[in-house]
Amino acid sequence: MLKEVIATRYITPLREGGSLPGLVEADDLGTYVLKFTGAGQGRKTLVAEVVCGELARRLGLRMPRLVTVDLDPVLGLGEPEQQVQELLRASGGTNLGMDFLSGALGFDPLAFTVSPEEAGRILWFDALINNVDRSWRNPNLLMSHGDLWLIDHGATMIWHHNWPGADASAARPYDASDHALARFRPDLAGAAAELAPRVTEDLLAEVTAEVPDVWLADEPGFDTPDDLRHAYARVLLARAADVHTRVTGIEEGK
Repeated sequence: MLKEVIATRYITPLREGGSLPGLVEADDLGTYVLKFTGAGQGRKTLVAEVVCGELARRLGLRMPRLVTVDLDPVLGLGEPEQQVQELLRASGGTNLGMDFLSGALGFDPLAFTVSPEEAGRILWFDALINNVDRSWRNPNLLMSHGDLWLIDHGATMIWHHNWPGADASAARPYDASDHALARFRPDLAGAAAELAPRVTEDLLAEVTAEVPDVWLADEPGFDTPDDLRHAYARVLLARAADVHTRVTGIEEGK
């Protein structure tokens, strides 16, 4: 399971995301970007963040460390904004934290260069998880000390919002024409050859095990959290085999 920490101070809201994430300090002296269970997108956003973030890390992509953050709603009593107070009150218990990369810059495809190999790996990964939120308008990429880091995977795996149609949804093509890295001639075939064989049942079982039971409980159509974990793994495993052949809208570099 993810490391567990306790929030000790709410620092400030972050305005970049629609879910109004916040910056918090925790009892391990770490500083984290906090994603709230009480945000409008709900707990499935946090499930997607964990499944995709931990999968990215295991595939060798740079992803800030994730932790679960226990939040006491009283931390919001002194906040001047009513919206923040309401969000904190609605999010008592287990939330999701991501290591705060101090000094990181938002990625600008016109200002930074990415190799076809790295662009290909990230694009293949985004196709696998059906990430619709890595466009040139909103890259959800950070540059830190010259390295490219992936963030914000809440808008992925859209099939988990309608499990009866998950297989059909997951089989659709992935349109990469607006992808933030499309202009770098991503080596998609090379990425598929490298990464697809690594997406195994064992790896996906390890990744889905990181999701707290409380975020998986009471999903219609599933008896237990483990049943739901198996559903996530099943769709991703099937998709990994040939998703690179269903990517449209790019010119490959190799």
